[in-house]
Amino acid sequence: MRWLEVNSSKPLKGRIRIPGSKNSSLALLAASCLADGPVHISKIPCISDIQAVFRIMESIGVSISGSNGSYTIDPSGIYTAEIDPALSSAFRAAYYFVGALLAKHRRVSIGYPGGDNFVSRPIDQHIKGLRSLGAKVEMYEDHYVVEADSLSGAEIFFDVMSCGATINVMLAAVLAKGRTTLYNAAKDPEVVDTAVMLNKMGARIYGAGTDTIRIVGVDRLGGCTHSPAPDRLIAGAYLIAAGVTGGVITVDDVIPKHLEPCMTKLSEIGLVFEQTENSITVDGTGRIKAARIRTGKYPMFESDFQQPVTALLLKAHGRSIISDRVYPMRFNHVEQLRRMGADIEAMNGTARINSFRKLTGTWVHAGDIRAGTALVLAGLMADGTTRITGVEHIERGYEDIVRDFRQLGADISLVTGSLPGTGEAMMLNV
Repeated sequence: MRWLEVNSSKPLKGRIRIPGSKNSSLALLAASCLADGPVHISKIPCISDIQAVFRIMESIGVSISGSNGSYTIDPSGIYTAEIDPALSSAFRAAYYFVGALLAKHRRVSIGYPGGDNFVSRPIDQHIKGLRSLGAKVEMYEDHYVVEADSLSGAEIFFDVMSCGATINVMLAAVLAKGRTTLYNAAKDPEVVDTAVMLNKMGARIYGAGTDTIRIVGVDRLGGCTHSPAPDRLIAGAYLIAAGVTGGVITVDDVIPKHLEPCMTKLSEIGLVFEQTENSITVDGTGRIKAARIRTGKYPMFESDFQQPVTALLLKAHGRSIISDRVYPMRFNHVEQLRRMGADIEAMNGTARINSFRKLTGTWVHAGDIRAGTALVLAGLMADGTTRITGVEHIERGYEDIVRDFRQLGADISLVTGSLPGTGEAMMLNV
């Protein structure tokens, strides 16, 4: 068993470079399967979700070479679009392989989405879009099959804004015959990132980053060279960490515009920001104020920041309220924070955080990436030692969270050993 040990921290300070976006990289690697030649992608983060993608790609015949975040993807050897459900269910974004493989291989078999366990991952908008392009979809117990002898452009209105569905249908539409228009499309930077790479490959995509995306189908796509945008979710976690510890941190290699929704709310809470073209410096030495937050789809305050900012609001005097309308079940961190002494409760998609109460380190469990971030942040301001299990979830999003937080001055370490047979650790059910 492995766990993180986090001790009360002095104010964090220093600079940290932000890796390429995990969520962009997952889509870009799948998109490379559309090419007729090699695709070169750099700044891919070294995380477990990426390794899961590589296992899928290699299982269907994709050749992958390179290291240290720079890879050459050669899809010319793909010999099957039958993906083992055990591989695809290991993470959420395996569904991108449907859009990436369907036009050229006509039949894709794949397992249902896995990944974070805070909520089920519906794929109804993916299926709606694929069917509109002419695909047939059959659902089975542990997998589903998507088939199409040919794909034809269509006008598709998403019932709810979905980044995953927007990218997946966009992948399928680039080789479809005719024009496709996606209405109520997601505006996330990952959508733009994927469209930019596809256009480098020869696609004709217009309007990515708006709620209406137009796609003119082409006959083939070639190789290209591309790098994903910086991971704004990781960057946001370090901005919040400055507020949690009362420190001053600079995040480098970021696109500040991508973090504007997060910074706007953090400014209301009491953090102060300075920006350059590719860096943000946050001053968290001021008083932390209570806030009301409602999550939404980008460019609103995103659900991925909800859990980390909860840890920050534990410092505020007065009641804070966070409503997550995107993933209303995403509150498995609340009970863990209560174990540390937090005065917080969650019900019906809303968390109520009452006035500041001193936290005490104990055994807690991270059920997903962002919950793990929240617990690390809480551990930095708790008395004693906080021990966090569920490290495998954190590693799905962070290359090396121990290295990076230590770089900023945190007292954090990764421990391998046997959990105590009695006492608090047994209460975690891990």
